[in-house]
Amino acid sequence: MQWEVVIGLEIHTQLATQSKIFSGSATTFGSEPNTQASLVDLGMPGVLPVLNQEAVRMACMFGLAIDAQIGKRNVFARKNYFYPDLPKGYQISQMDLPIVGKGHLDIALEDGTIKRIGITRAHLEEDAGKSLHEDFSGSTGIDLNRAGTPLLEIVSEPDMRSAKEAVAYVKAIHALVRYLGICDGNMAEGSLRCDCNVSVRPKGQAEFGTRCEIKNVNSFRFIERAINSEIQRQIDLIEDGGKVVQETRLYDPNKDETRSMRSKEEANDYRYFPDPDLLPVVIEDSFLETVRAGLPELPTQKVERFQSQYGLSAYDANVLAASREQADYFEEVARIGGDAKLAANWVMVELGSLLNKLGVEIDQAPVNAELLGGMLLRIRDNTISGKIAKTVFEAMAAGEGDADSIIESRGLKQVTDTGAIDKMLDEMLAANAEQVEQYRAADEAKRGKMFGFFVGQAMKASKGKANPGQVNQLLKAKLEG
Repeated sequence: MQWEVVIGLEIHTQLATQSKIFSGSATTFGSEPNTQASLVDLGMPGVLPVLNQEAVRMACMFGLAIDAQIGKRNVFARKNYFYPDLPKGYQISQMDLPIVGKGHLDIALEDGTIKRIGITRAHLEEDAGKSLHEDFSGSTGIDLNRAGTPLLEIVSEPDMRSAKEAVAYVKAIHALVRYLGICDGNMAEGSLRCDCNVSVRPKGQAEFGTRCEIKNVNSFRFIERAINSEIQRQIDLIEDGGKVVQETRLYDPNKDETRSMRSKEEANDYRYFPDPDLLPVVIEDSFLETVRAGLPELPTQKVERFQSQYGLSAYDANVLAASREQADYFEEVARIGGDAKLAANWVMVELGSLLNKLGVEIDQAPVNAELLGGMLLRIRDNTISGKIAKTVFEAMAAGEGDADSIIESRGLKQVTDTGAIDKMLDEMLAANAEQVEQYRAADEAKRGKMFGFFVGQAMKASKGKANPGQVNQLLKAKLEG
């Protein structure tokens, strides 16, 4: 039987506010347990929550960026459930009247096509604390530093049909919230977490299958693996005569499998009701216009500009605009070096390879945009060849200085003196007289293959310093002569 996969995602983004959503406690990651939990966060009797306006502003930024309806009157509700790291016995969230309504986000797929993913809603809520199971001799420790941290939960439509599409969507959300500056996107620290709702149905069937939710997946790689594992589990179960049960599951990356966590709750299980301690939030048009005026250039806008302004392909533009830091780096290199396509190649290939090797982000690159742009100038004015440039780049990465000082100290300046190249070619051809005769006796097809041999010998003789363009031109004339 042919199966179709249906995927919807809930992405929890931790908003980059300095304080929590309903208290003045700090939100710094990594502090000693329970040092950033106020009486409000602890749910002590008699304390009252006060809404953080910055969290509202950030939510509105996201809503405007996805062309969504903004809830001009949105309401906070109590989501009631018991868990040890939830001191109040309820979570303050939004249910019927969220701050961000229906919107959409376009994602680029591997084949270059663009797919629009619907976004159902995005609502503000507070995070819970954290249960710690290690180092407590069979007991559980509770750290409430995270309790009350502002989250924006982004709920997609079930529009994705493969794990790769889901990853592309999460990457697009990740890039967007970082462009907006509303979330640092650090998945290792839990700043961006994903719940994956997965179901399968026979191809051609309109009705959705029974879905299972995989909770708190925190890396792009694990999202893809968790979804594929759950897809296979559901297909195997149905084909063996079983039925998928709606439930919440966890992904075990070591075993590459999902396992049951608990039966899936419905909204009415949480007994949502409006929080009596918080007034409805009324957003005025003037506030929204101020937020709109402060929006940065968004990833999709940057991709379009990179294609029109710099003549880049859609693929290159998407790669370079994947993060705000990388896009800014590229533009600075292009400005200094004066050649956008050359800059794009060096940023994507050589710099990308270096960053992968070192395991660092672009803002920690040992070769900054000014250094790389300066080196591209030396390629463009024929001071060095593209091959020698790789040696210069490695030296810059090792901290040996800028391109000019490395070229000078290592004697890497390209030989462009026609007389010197001419003499070197004569010596090289004399040393390979037999091959020259074979070349001249060969037909046009064979000559093309043999020409590369002479180019290689010429570059070897010049230790890579001869200008490749001049070598090719002079060599062809000599061989043809």
